[in-house]
Parts: sequence; C-alpha cells; structure tokens
Amino acid sequence: MTGHRFTAMECSWKAVLLLVVASLAVQYTAIRTFIAKPFTICRVPKHTGCAPALAAPCHPQAQPISHILVLATTRSGSSFIGQLLNQHSDIFYLFEPLYHVQTALINSSLRNRHPSWSAAEGRRLLLGAYRDLLRSLFDCRLHDLETYIRPAPEQHRTQRLFRRGASKALCSPPVCAAPGAQAQPQPQAQAQAQRGPAAERWEEGECVRRCGALNLTLAARLCRRRHHVAIKTVRIPEIGDLRSLLEDPRLNLKVIQLVRDPRGILSSRIDTFPDSFRAWKIWRNSGRRPYNLDASHLSATCEDFLHSAGTGLARPGWLKGRYMLVRYEDLAREPQKKTEEIYRFLGLSMDGSVQRWILNNTRGAGTSGNQKYATVRDSAATAEGWRFKLSYDMVELVQNICNLTLAQLGYKLVNSPEELRNMSISLAEDKTFLPFLTME
Repeated sequence: MTGHRFTAMECSWKAVLLLVVASLAVQYTAIRTFIAKPFTICRVPKHTGCAPALAAPCHPQAQPISHILVLATTRSGSSFIGQLLNQHSDIFYLFEPLYHVQTALINSSLRNRHPSWSAAEGRRLLLGAYRDLLRSLFDCRLHDLETYIRPAPEQHRTQRLFRRGASKALCSPPVCAAPGAQAQPQPQAQAQAQRGPAAERWEEGECVRRCGALNLTLAARLCRRRHHVAIKTVRIPEIGDLRSLLEDPRLNLKVIQLVRDPRGILSSRIDTFPDSFRAWKIWRNSGRRPYNLDASHLSATCEDFLHSAGTGLARPGWLKGRYMLVRYEDLAREPQKKTEEIYRFLGLSMDGSVQRWILNNTRGAGTSGNQKYATVRDSAATAEGWRFKLSYDMVELVQNICNLTLAQLGYKLVNSPEELRNMSISLAEDKTFLPFLTME
C-alpha cells in the first residue's frame, strides 16, 4: 500500500509540474507574440469635463503616432530644420534632450574615474543610454529625463531643461500659463488662426523667464495629445547606431539625416566655439597655421558622414521607408520645396504656421555673432557664406581630410583662391537624394 501511495503521489507531482511548465510556455509564447506585434498609440481625447477612462480601447481608424528623429552634427543647420518641425501644430518637438545624458554620464565617469573603461566601452554605454531615453521620450515618458537633469527636478518640475525655449510646445499652454503664451490652434480653429495676425514671438530666454519651472507632468500630458513626436540630436554619430530603434515594432520611427559641407561646418564652429577652436581662429585671422592645430574633430565629422550616409544610401532593408538624406545647402536655397519634400516623406501635411515660418525666417539680413543658434537669416547666402571667411589654405586642408565625404555628398572642390571666392558657381552640385521608400 505504501508503495502504491508514493507512486500515486509521484505521478501527482509530475502532473502538476507538467501543467506548470505548459502554463509558462503558453504565457511566454503569448508575451513574445505581443512584443513582436507593433502597437498603435491612440491620441488622447480632448478634455470634455469628465474624468477620462484609464484604459480606453483604440479605435480601428485612430491615427498612429509617428516618431521623427533629426540626425545631425554641430553647426550643420540642425536648429533650422528642427524649427520646420517645431512650427507644426500637431508635432511635439524636443531640442537636444540627449544633452542631459551626455553631461550626466561624462561627469559621473570623471567623478568615479573608471580607469578600466576603454573609449569603445564608454561609447557603447553612452549610445545605449541615448537609445533608452529616445524610446522613453517617443512614448512621451518625459519623467525619464529626470534621471539625467542636474540638479534633479523636484516634484517633476525643473528650471534646467536644455534649450527649453526652442520648443513651442514647452512655451505654450497648458505647459506655460504666462500671459502672452499662445496655445496651438485646434483643427476646427486652425484655418482662422492662420489668417489672423502673427502670434507674439518670444526669444528662448524670454520663454524660460515668463513660464517659470517646467512641469514635466504637464509636458508629458501635452505630448500624448499630439499625433507626432519629433526630436533633434547632434549626439548620435551614425544611422547604424539607431538600428535597434528603427527595427523596434513599437516605434513608427523615421530619420532625417542632415548633412552640410564640412568646410561650412568648420567656419561656423570657429565663430560659435572660439575657445575650443582658438588655434583655428588664429590661423584664420593671421594667415599662419599654428603648430598645435587639432583637426581630429573635423576628421571625425567627415568619417561619421561618410559611414552614416553610406549606410543610408546603400538602402538596407531595415531602413526601408524610414530614411531621408537632406543637404543643408539644398534646404537653404529652396526652403519651401525641400520642406514640402520632408513633410511628404513623413506623411504629414504642412500647415500654415510652417509656411509662415519659412517666409519670415529665410529672408532675413543675417545674424550677429551673439545669436549663434538663431534661425532668422538669408538662408541662401548663409549656406555658402563660409567662402569669404576661410582662407584657401584652410579650405585645402579640409578638402584633403574630407575628400571622400565631399565626393559622396556632391560638394565640389576648389583649386585656387579665385575659385573659392567666385560665388557665381555653387560648390553644392545638383544632386538628388531621394527618400528611401521602396526597394529597387
């Protein structure tokens, strides 16, 4: 009897164990199936005076959120293209949120002094943090920024968000309740708003002064009400660094890679960052090349352009429908046409505020050196204005370092000081970079 009892118990435990294993297998399969399927994020309904449901089902016809990333490098015109997205009434735009990741992690590594870290390991750590935060921000989880903002926000409020004033959404109601702040027009009133007088324009610092501390909870709530989230960054070197995000079925990500003639980038960096480019400035002003000239930043920029644009133009399957290469010079010469192409690639319609911004901000008289991030200028003249600022010797050095990149992106070489100053010939040759929408 005892033997039969133990045999029955043993069979009973085996049966239970098999049931548990089978249950776990079913759950695992269900979870993997759920993760593998793209999900649709529904627009949060407008406030009606009633408490919203915690989990309202998605309507089959609801428009999915689209995620837009402008991939650029410093002084390549990224503020300009960012504003073309920022002006749209249904885009929630963030200017360089990855700045906080870079400063927090670099400062932390300096304090903790990790001598065993190699440059490659540091780069992997930084890129991993960038990608994680981008996922959060595209999902409107703005509170995840608090991990990196210094000093840390209190009760989800901060005065230290980098370049907050560059985002209309963060300087408008309901995020900002200051007098003079203008809410984005709702669709039914948008046509009338476009015909009305221009809204009061604030400088970036004025936005911060008037609006006070940024309430990240309110900002996240507004983000969820928009159909599109756009982010601009100069901190990710290559499109290949974004592959995991582009292949993530939970994101509807499209990347606009902005490039510029490296000779123009150098000229702008000398003017904008005089302390970091002191030797270059001495060379430009005196005509004599300093012995301690550092050109590593220039070679790094050109290598990043070469590899990144090379990947995009090779049209790998994981970029299909998600990649567009834009030259700053083309955008500056024909801002209306190129902006229409960008919006067509994104699948969006340009609204009146975007068109008005183009009209008001591409025919200016230029900017002073104190307005290094301003966008009001004669954009066509700005694009190749560097030809009067750099000496031929400086240009020749850039051409030697970046010759492959210049050829790939369609920038002409100059072979004499006379060619350099001859503004009747553009150095950005006619070259079409079609968005990668279909497989050839």
